[in-house]
Amino acid sequence: MSSEVENVIIIGTGCAGLTSAIYTSRANLNPLVLEGNLPGGQLTQTSEVENFPGFPEGVDGFMLMDSLRKQATKFGTRFGQAIIDSVDFSASPYTLKAGDKEYKAKSVIISTGAAPRMLGVPGEKEMFGGKGVTTCATCDGAFYRDMDVVVVGGGDTACEEALFLTRFASKVYLIHRRDELRASKVMADRTIAHEKIEMVWDTVLDEVVADDQGFATAVKVTNKKTGEASTIDAKGIFIAIGHIPNTGPFAEALETDEEGYFKPTLGSQVQTNIPGVYVAGDCADHVYRQAITAAGMGCQAAIEAERWLAEQ
Repeated sequence: MSSEVENVIIIGTGCAGLTSAIYTSRANLNPLVLEGNLPGGQLTQTSEVENFPGFPEGVDGFMLMDSLRKQATKFGTRFGQAIIDSVDFSASPYTLKAGDKEYKAKSVIISTGAAPRMLGVPGEKEMFGGKGVTTCATCDGAFYRDMDVVVVGGGDTACEEALFLTRFASKVYLIHRRDELRASKVMADRTIAHEKIEMVWDTVLDEVVADDQGFATAVKVTNKKTGEASTIDAKGIFIAIGHIPNTGPFAEALETDEEGYFKPTLGSQVQTNIPGVYVAGDCADHVYRQAITAAGMGCQAAIEAERWLAEQ
């Protein structure tokens, strides 16, 4: 148990957390960053990032996050390994508990991200992040130009992914386990009517099939009504069944929406109902979920924390 009270503790080391670290360390706040189970966040599992500004040839996801970490370290950011179990934001300094460890801070930036919901079928994990299975059409759609792809899901997100992919793919199979989409009527109608999208109703994905090099080449599916099994050839498999925000340990102290995402105060993307406590990145953003928007929120949270501390 540490008796030292930190100026700012940042929880999470994705784009949001590391950008917050860069800004707060340059402001001489000597931030402490707590890394969880996946240092660097989801981008460390991505082989190539082509849409992060400043890298015309693209950049390896792990290398990008490693560069951000080195940049934060350069300005004095400290790192520690901890998974927060619970928090006490009822009085300042705020208390963060991780097992038998306890941390205290004047301000806190939470950037714990969100985990994509996965199907849990054979081949999915093995080919996730660069070998054909992905959860982001905006991030990876351009890699599948003139190829057949599969989208799994039935909500607005799945429809948006499928429609976006028609810009690149030769054909998009939208697999849904029911006989109608859960998406809004406008989005559903637009999706079903698109000439490049083929609806695969009442169907579940059973397995992602790999080629000799370990890259996705097809999916095995089963029609729930008829029991018929079949194979759909596809190079890209986009799982669009939602995300799970990593907000559990903080949910009692901070406001969240019906899906569990942090709910910032009106007029802000990062301020919470607790003064001096800020949120950034995918744990509070279920609309954009991009590396650059997470970094932008990290910047906002850091500047807000710096200003708030200066006023105290």
